[in-house]
Amino acid sequence: MPGTNLTRDEAATRAALLDVTSYTIDLDLTTGEQTFASTTTIAFTSREIGAETFADLDGATVREISLNGRSLDVAVAYADSRITLDDLQADNTLVVTADCPYSNTGEGLHRFVDPADDRVYLYSQFEVPDARRVFTTFEQPDLKSVFTFNVTAPSHWKVVSTAPTPEPTDLGDGKAVWNFPVTERMSTYITAVVAGEYHEVLDTYEGKFGTIPLGHYCRQSLVEHMDTDVLVELTKQSFEFFEEKFDYPYPFHKYDQLYVPEYNMGAMENAGCVTLRDEYLPRSRQPRSFFEFRASVITHEMAHMWFGDLVTMKWWDDLWLNESFAEWACYWCEAEATEYTDAWTGFANARKQTGYRADQLPSTHPIAADNVDLHAVEVNFDMITYAKGASVLKQLVAWVGLDAFVEGIRQYFKDHAFGNTEFSDLLAALEKSSGRELDSWATEWLQTAGVNTLAPVFELDADGSYSSFSIAQSAHEDWPTLRRHRLGIGLYDDVDGRLVRRDYLEVDVEGATTSVAELVGKAQPALLLLNDEDHAYAKIRLDERSLATVIDGLARVEDSLARALVWGAAWDMTRDAEMAATDWVRLVLANIGSETDAWGVTRIPAMAATAVNRYTDPARREALKAEWEQGMRQLMLDAEPGSDQQLTFARTYFGAARSDAALDELVAILDGSFVVEGLAVDQDIRWGLITALSRAGRFDDAEIDAELSRDKTIEGKEKAAAARVAQPTAEAKAAGWDAILDPATANETSREMVFSIFRADQDELVAPYVEKFLTAADTVIDTLGFHKASVVLEYGFPLAVGSPEVVARLDEWLADNSAPKGAVRFVGEARADIVRALAAQERDAQ
Repeated sequence: MPGTNLTRDEAATRAALLDVTSYTIDLDLTTGEQTFASTTTIAFTSREIGAETFADLDGATVREISLNGRSLDVAVAYADSRITLDDLQADNTLVVTADCPYSNTGEGLHRFVDPADDRVYLYSQFEVPDARRVFTTFEQPDLKSVFTFNVTAPSHWKVVSTAPTPEPTDLGDGKAVWNFPVTERMSTYITAVVAGEYHEVLDTYEGKFGTIPLGHYCRQSLVEHMDTDVLVELTKQSFEFFEEKFDYPYPFHKYDQLYVPEYNMGAMENAGCVTLRDEYLPRSRQPRSFFEFRASVITHEMAHMWFGDLVTMKWWDDLWLNESFAEWACYWCEAEATEYTDAWTGFANARKQTGYRADQLPSTHPIAADNVDLHAVEVNFDMITYAKGASVLKQLVAWVGLDAFVEGIRQYFKDHAFGNTEFSDLLAALEKSSGRELDSWATEWLQTAGVNTLAPVFELDADGSYSSFSIAQSAHEDWPTLRRHRLGIGLYDDVDGRLVRRDYLEVDVEGATTSVAELVGKAQPALLLLNDEDHAYAKIRLDERSLATVIDGLARVEDSLARALVWGAAWDMTRDAEMAATDWVRLVLANIGSETDAWGVTRIPAMAATAVNRYTDPARREALKAEWEQGMRQLMLDAEPGSDQQLTFARTYFGAARSDAALDELVAILDGSFVVEGLAVDQDIRWGLITALSRAGRFDDAEIDAELSRDKTIEGKEKAAAARVAQPTAEAKAAGWDAILDPATANETSREMVFSIFRADQDELVAPYVEKFLTAADTVIDTLGFHKASVVLEYGFPLAVGSPEVVARLDEWLADNSAPKGAVRFVGEARADIVRALAAQERDAQ
């Protein structure tokens, strides 16, 4: 529907014409299970009398439209998700009455019935353009206004919105109405409505600017899993940090955090009404990295209250700035205000790696993407927006200095409170506070794509000291920009069995070659580490001696951030076919057991599993799979009982199990006849075992159904669906694929199946789905909606059967298709992933 694809030019034209005085939104959530009633009253002014514009409303059955008391013909005025408004006056009032559908996609107003107790839960998700699924809007971020929500719902429900929650007025017949007070001035996409039989816990934060009421909410079936004390402590720590650093009062009247089901993203920064995935309230034991990530989500969304909600981008071109700033700020807050003091190590081990990966795909784009319309926003909203953007902002902070950066953003908030800005406004504030010229930096880093590679180039004299030393900078031929980097260099020596940093210096790297005179005459270290301290956003290379040192004993590097940089460098070299995948796997097996960083422990074995299954020489792959299986088993048994390492290694072992002996052992762990000391076989571990055994053909639907009868929760249903599609039968794959493509399948259930259906070692069953995927790519966005479809398109290609023949078929399809841009992007990414794997296999065979 072209009408849903608002263009930047259309938005600019509408913003030049209109100011929106107020919204009043009346929602009746008691009209049925499929739809709800929505009446919107918008007061707005026009700068041109007699002009024409349009309002947005998506997917509704419109009953009545009134403009300035004049009834509009619905059949004429409402078409293609737009309501045409003609003959505007200086002051206008638009009233639209409609019935809007609930969604099962996590967009608009999502409706969920908990299978554990049949209770009903609703929540809204409006970013980027989905407030128009719930009420009539001028759906663009720079037409801010104030909002009054009046919500009719069952009287025993909780109803929460952006403004403080009022006492409901009883309407009789089991219904009540919540008349919320008017909000602050804000964009449509950060308003919210959450309603249902939620459990509520209230608290307060007393800060430097006064008292902030706090609320935490979850489903009734998750009450025992909501660790409210921990969540409240994190919330208060974050408030104290941001109020001090930003020196601006929290801009809204209260702060609620609602853990909601079947959520597409991690969380959403609705003003004072943050929604988060309720998977963040785990029912089974999780490693520290899980809670560290949850903390980063909580701090990320709070940072948005200032950067994004108080001051909002003018258009989605600057969506990157919203997300990159909140991403950088959340790790800043974590490291300085919470127990996760090594958060930047976790960032290097996990989050930053996603940025590096995205930046090397054919779909890479500048951080500041040219978002000409909403479809472009959808295509460009990725880990370049989050991880690369945060990495580059981290570098900007190092470039201008933290104190100057903080001074600049403080003034930015004061100058633009409750308004809309462009990146140039922030840049001007930072130039003023730092005294640095930043336009050239912005052009270099924000308006170009691709990641640079930095490698040491040196010669040694007879004594083993550097007689010359320089840093070579290179770039991919498609994205050839060579950038300026502030780079740390660490020299590590072997001292009593430990790798200890002997020297550290920082240099400015620019151009293809940068000489480092300070290193001439210094003895070559056992480990030379470029980008020590992780200031730069760049891939780094290890010289031959350094690589030998870390393969022999990376665990001897005591500093966790230095280890993270080495892990990252070795993984980059593996993905770039400069290091044999077998060597990478053995590096992991030899050193991961001693890793202490929570994200390193969690993420690195997953990288190694990818290398085993896709990057190794097919001729030696089976032998390496056996080595990997037994290596992970031994790591599981050797780990401290009850530790994060044991939990992660156990989960990885389940996924690695291929031999009859290993599969027999999985059965024994499940039935309790084999006990791994300290490993609690809780419900999530049980599903991990069942899925592994189903993948291997040991379990069928009967065993899966038996486990589901033990776990009658939505999580159980989702895990059961994943286990079913993992089975090595044509019937399981066909049924799973049909369910994935069925709009009636809930978004989170579909997601679990997408991640499980196409397995290594099932080539004959999986191969036909190359064509099935390409057929679906033409229509899946239209049939499923962008969020559900993007999961299918990004993660649902059968990469396990990648081959030169599949690459050729993808080339053929990419040269001639009628699919939307988003689908073309993901097919191109799948092709690039296969090409990379084939190159790695060739390197591994040498």
